[in-house]
Amino acid sequence: MSKGQIRTVLEMIKFEHSVFALPFALVGALLAARAGAATLTWRQFLWIVVAMVGARSAAMTMNRIADVEYDRRNPRTANRALPAGQLSLSFACLFTAVSSLVLILAAWQLSPLALKLSPVALGVLFLYSYTKRFTSWSHFVLGFCLGMSPAAAWIAVRGSLDWRMLILCAAVTLWVGGFDVLYACQDVEFDKSAGLFSIPKKIGIPRALVVARAMHVVMVILLAWLAASFHLSWPAWAGIGVVAALLAYEHSLVKPNDLSKMNAAFFTVNGYISLLFLLFWGAAAFVMRP
Repeated sequence: MSKGQIRTVLEMIKFEHSVFALPFALVGALLAARAGAATLTWRQFLWIVVAMVGARSAAMTMNRIADVEYDRRNPRTANRALPAGQLSLSFACLFTAVSSLVLILAAWQLSPLALKLSPVALGVLFLYSYTKRFTSWSHFVLGFCLGMSPAAAWIAVRGSLDWRMLILCAAVTLWVGGFDVLYACQDVEFDKSAGLFSIPKKIGIPRALVVARAMHVVMVILLAWLAASFHLSWPAWAGIGVVAALLAYEHSLVKPNDLSKMNAAFFTVNGYISLLFLLFWGAAAFVMRP
């Protein structure tokens, strides 16, 4: 495979957006290790990263396969690799299969429960690609696809699940679902013509922006609950403040009659949110008492 083809594949799966989910998974792993009076090993760290990359690569490629005809008809997405003919459908299917096997291999290396649950995780990831065809709640399914990552990382480290990870799962679900609602505002007219479902299409862009804000407010509340449940120190609370401020800034960029700054809100701000969350909560996990 040439450098150009590799670049095309990475663009298809939006590899750089792995930054969205990976920090939350690593926080789940760090909390799991510290709660068990242990240290996250380099082996665990490596296989968690491999699992996340495999899962996300499989999910994104499956999404592109499922939506190839819609992408071809949508002017905003017509230049993507599959509809533009830069990659073949057979290659995409093979890449999805290989990425899925990478996830299963990583889960096998981490814990027996992680291995048993890996097909379930893949099922949820693949289901999302079709939810836009029959429900306006697809944003929440996408959110849950990333929201599973902290719980999966906890299972990878501890071999079981603590109920408190469900709080972080819910927080990540609402965070991702909220910014996906924002992003879907760009495709309202296309969704109407194609018969696809979304919250902006169902209730209109102004109300959809209110829904997205409400989801992010609840996310901040859940993070506060999680910090209190683990008795985390000030870095976690400072991190929550930073996340809340960045979310407020994100929403200030998007207005019902002006979506021109959507890419800045979606990509740049959310990238900062996930990385700074890892920085602050990683510090809090480092100093927490088992």
